[in-house]
Amino acid sequence: MDHFPTNWGNPRSEDVDNYNTYPVASHIGKAPHSVTQIAGFGHAAGHPSTHTQQPVVTGTSVLGLKFKGGVIMAADNLASYGSLARFRDVERLHKVADFTVLGASGDMSDYQYVKHLLDTQMIREYNADDGNTLETPNIYEYLWRVMYNRRSKMNPLWNTFVLGGISQGKSFLGAIDLKGTPYQAPSIATGFGSHLAQPILRKELETRGGEENITEEDAVKILKDCMKVLFYRDARSMNKFQLAKITEQGVTISEPLSVETEWAFAEKIRGYGA
Repeated sequence: MDHFPTNWGNPRSEDVDNYNTYPVASHIGKAPHSVTQIAGFGHAAGHPSTHTQQPVVTGTSVLGLKFKGGVIMAADNLASYGSLARFRDVERLHKVADFTVLGASGDMSDYQYVKHLLDTQMIREYNADDGNTLETPNIYEYLWRVMYNRRSKMNPLWNTFVLGGISQGKSFLGAIDLKGTPYQAPSIATGFGSHLAQPILRKELETRGGEENITEEDAVKILKDCMKVLFYRDARSMNKFQLAKITEQGVTISEPLSVETEWAFAEKIRGYGA
């Protein structure tokens, strides 16, 4: 993905760029014509600092669903090194506050950086001891601005985050992508789950008449079914995942779970196996 604004729908020219407020470093690979170019100033001005432009260790889908009295989220424990299922014990659901959970898909190093930012912010709030606490919508808006700020610097954090929680007795579920675009919905799925799991979640919400008619037990079953579908169809997923439940009693993140699978039907698929 090209996040340099002058390349968005415009032909690239190494000699002139009408969309820039500074001269393009056209001297690269040529003899320098000025002291500025010799000092490398043109090169520094012409190329913004970027880091995670090609993520290496990544996590796949994160799912979220509102139910009566809370929110439930799910994510598997796999971090893939390219196409290799390399790290199989990665927790992609993180408790941020007493009633807030963060789920992350995308680059795992950027996820660790964001966890550090949020934990630092929570420590500052705790040390202030002014009687105020950061609730889920506050954390959501902070994360939104962090993501949009990095996107505006052409150096995005390569993640899609899902934030679920309880605020003032109401369920909260929102997502923010790498461009800093926020949205809230009764059901959210990132990665491949937006194609495979989201239709299932929306169908359940529509069939049952909304989140108020979904119990906690129903929500657990729905998300387990979705994780099974993702394990069947998503090559970057695995049959080891965690569920996070957020209610007015607090946050509960489960131990790694798995679901029963059935592969006998594969023998009847022409071209499968021997």
